[in-house]
Amino acid sequence: NKPLERCRCVQYFWSLTGCPGFYRTEVATLTHTHTKFIYSYDNARLFREERVSNYSCMLLREDLGLLLVGARDVIYALDMQDVSRKKSEVKWAITKNEQEMCMTKGKTEVDCQNYIRILHTVHDGRIYACGTNAFSPLCTYMTCDEGQLQLQGWKEDGKGKCPFDPHQRYASLMVGDDLYSATTLNFLGSNSALTRNSRTHLSTEIQDSWLSDPRFVYMAEVPESLGSSTGDDDKVYLFFSEAAVEYDFYKKLVVSRVARVCKGDMGGQRTLQKRWTSFLKARLDCPVLDYSMPFILQDAFLWRDHNWKTSSCFLLTASRASMNTSAVCAYKVEDISLVFSKGRYKKSINVENADTKWVPYGGELPQPRPGACIDDAARSLGVKQSLDIPDSTLQFLRGQPLMDTVVQPLNGGPQLIKRGPAFTRIAVDSVLALDRYLYFVMFIGTENGSVLKAVNYGSDVVIVEELHLFGDAVPIEVLRLSNATGTLYAGSASGIMQVPLRGCSRYKSCLDCVLARDPYCAWDTTGGACVAFFFLPLRELIQRVKDGNASLCPKVESIETQNMTLDAGTNVKLPCQQGSNLAQTVWLLDGKPLDAPHMAHVHADGLLVFGNPLEAAGLYECQSVERGFVTKMATYLLQPGNTDPLIPMLQKKACNTVVLKVTVALLSLLLAMLLVWDFCKGHISLPWCIKLRRNPQPPPLHNQGYHQGPAEIKLLANRSANNNHCGLPFPTDAHGTPRSNGSPMFNPQFIADESEI
Repeated sequence: NKPLERCRCVQYFWSLTGCPGFYRTEVATLTHTHTKFIYSYDNARLFREERVSNYSCMLLREDLGLLLVGARDVIYALDMQDVSRKKSEVKWAITKNEQEMCMTKGKTEVDCQNYIRILHTVHDGRIYACGTNAFSPLCTYMTCDEGQLQLQGWKEDGKGKCPFDPHQRYASLMVGDDLYSATTLNFLGSNSALTRNSRTHLSTEIQDSWLSDPRFVYMAEVPESLGSSTGDDDKVYLFFSEAAVEYDFYKKLVVSRVARVCKGDMGGQRTLQKRWTSFLKARLDCPVLDYSMPFILQDAFLWRDHNWKTSSCFLLTASRASMNTSAVCAYKVEDISLVFSKGRYKKSINVENADTKWVPYGGELPQPRPGACIDDAARSLGVKQSLDIPDSTLQFLRGQPLMDTVVQPLNGGPQLIKRGPAFTRIAVDSVLALDRYLYFVMFIGTENGSVLKAVNYGSDVVIVEELHLFGDAVPIEVLRLSNATGTLYAGSASGIMQVPLRGCSRYKSCLDCVLARDPYCAWDTTGGACVAFFFLPLRELIQRVKDGNASLCPKVESIETQNMTLDAGTNVKLPCQQGSNLAQTVWLLDGKPLDAPHMAHVHADGLLVFGNPLEAAGLYECQSVERGFVTKMATYLLQPGNTDPLIPMLQKKACNTVVLKVTVALLSLLLAMLLVWDFCKGHISLPWCIKLRRNPQPPPLHNQGYHQGPAEIKLLANRSANNNHCGLPFPTDAHGTPRSNGSPMFNPQFIADESEI
């Protein structure tokens, strides 16, 4: 990492390879995070609204102090200093008829909405916006006057500019008033193209040799005409993945590509009319773990320098296996340009009894060079514009726009490899540190709603922070950097989060600040705080980004000793939280290293001491050791308490007895309540009620007309389901004779013989 070295084009690869190990020659391997900090809403700003989702389109307008956000059916204008403050919004929803028509074509109600996908600034300051519009994309212009957004009344067809499906990846770029767009062309998504929507409309050929089931990711302009000694033209680079046509594989093999076109392209005169005459593409290589399968592009970022050759392009890719490993590769933009201007081509040939084969082309090339921009060499041949290019050159390009030369990364492999949640988005900043070296700081969004902050030190790469932004663990879908506000903006399906690039206040000591090796931060010896780094001559700052040498830090004041008691038969935990995952925890007992697993167990956040007060009592000290520097984190004086091991047992027995008594009392109370409830409901009867029912007293008989003998008289009555009452006398007439009240419940009969029962 030489001073002010800026020639970096880093490609991020997310690998799911399943291969063991991840070390390579001359490649820094990353398995740890220096510090892991979970952001709260006190030091970050969140914006979200009810019943609104998919905050995945952003446009920074630093000239207006606004962050424009496109979501579902709405566009917001947020304050760049505080995104939780909404300046204005404009609704752009579909009609009910448009939604019904979309759903009749087999799409879901959720997808049949208007998802804002394109927000670009044109030369007059207006904003060009496009939305999916229920699988019938539309575009329009929007103005912003004093923070107030307003859509223009008319709208134009967005086909070829904006994707139909809100889930499809796309790429777009506004250069002046020309919109470059890479997206699908039809409702089914079967045709895709790279187009330029301007007075001279251009598009790619609908052929697999040009684009084969592509997935577009990113587009950027590179001003290669500036300082060119050959009169070259500016380029537009497109990063995407597609099914490779050059490999003979049993199924589609997806590879990562980079393509480029010339800004001055006007199409061909007879061949390739209204088609690109400068479209070339090449494969991007980033070999990880000696794994032969290519990686799939996910995201890209262009870091611009004053010289395009030293500008940096950052790409994110993923493999298709199940290892869930992430990697970083670095490329020079100049190397990518040389592949197209000097590299070899691939040519398709027909083989007997086989499909088309792609082989390196070794024949003589037509002039001017196929796919080259109009430069001094072409002008010397009488080719002043693309309309003058000979048909032989255009026929060659139509058949084989693929380069045989592969774009190789710096050092031949990845510079950073990490296992864990897959990478999704990337943004990159450069920081000039106190040692006058330029360091790249990479902010990487992940699929679980976190952002990793990684720094390339030349010899190694370290993730200094992991910021958990979204509690619902949704993937990061967009990242934007603003050096004007020193802020990172992250968007997801659930909201927008704003976090500062410089989180120096979280480092509380000089050792923490210097050992973090964060180029944004330095220790201010005058103020005694970790501050955001700037070249301030009136301050004495300590910063050692490259080696993390903290020897210049002042000595740390002694830590207050905490008194704790250990009783026999019990355990005591001594807390000790490390500030860095790269630090090693060392415990001392009475000044000597603690090595007694039968007496204590070391945890990630402390020490668990077992209940032997006579042996375990003493002075405990927790130390943090990182890069040879020792920091005292905590000190405890553990004093013996009850030494009789029977006391805790008796206390536990007495406690158990009380618990048992309370339980028995509660159960008895519940049983009594259950009996009362059953009696009231008639489910059970009292004993004396049962006895009266078994020996009822017959009513006296006064009618002399009946038999006077000893014949026994029995009374039968209809039984009732409700037997709550017992021992009630039957109703009788004036002579004492039982009578019926007409109720079916009492219909007495006199029986003179038991055989009638």
